[in-house]
Amino acid sequence: MSLVGKNFPNITVDAMDYMGDDLKINIFQEASAKGKKVLLFWYPKDFTFVCPTELHAFQDALPEFEKRNTIVIGASCDTNEVHFAWLNTAKDNGGIEGVTYPIIADTTRNLSNVLGILDVQKAEYDEELDTMIIEGSNVSYRATYLIDETGKVFHESVNDMPLGRNVKEYIRLIDAYAHVQKFGEVCPANWEEGKDAMNANRDGVASYLAAH
Repeated sequence: MSLVGKNFPNITVDAMDYMGDDLKINIFQEASAKGKKVLLFWYPKDFTFVCPTELHAFQDALPEFEKRNTIVIGASCDTNEVHFAWLNTAKDNGGIEGVTYPIIADTTRNLSNVLGILDVQKAEYDEELDTMIIEGSNVSYRATYLIDETGKVFHESVNDMPLGRNVKEYIRLIDAYAHVQKFGEVCPANWEEGKDAMNANRDGVASYLAAH
């Protein structure tokens, strides 16, 4: 079920920072209490392949997000200890040394399960074993959430495991949403900062299409 237009779940989870400090993070409160936008991106596993390229890409773009009053937070179902080991592994050895934003450790899968982003192909209760048997990796897909200053989700997307994200697209979406917030105009297809937006009415779209 889509969360767009709704508040992000008010759930507190474990996290790790690059200094090795154990944290408790609540995404909804990070946004609403601090008056900031939040970009939360999930990836499947530490010490894998596409994942470090994404974490470094978000780190490289961190100044651009900060200029836009946006907090960046990574997330997976790995433990804080595994996060810290990966944070202390050199980039040229497949690690994420140099990443400075916090990384959620959703080992309970409380948050990822509520979001519905876990790779669970099938789940059945085994009466003999008295437990749930899960088919699938039970780790998160590459899900991304943009949350505004009130805690409301204004974008969500989910990629399959092999598909890395384009970080620039999230910057574009944040710019577009900020334009809507400031000017009340809507942003047409392929809109970028500095391009024409339009009024959300019949005359507005007619004028825009006539000019483009």
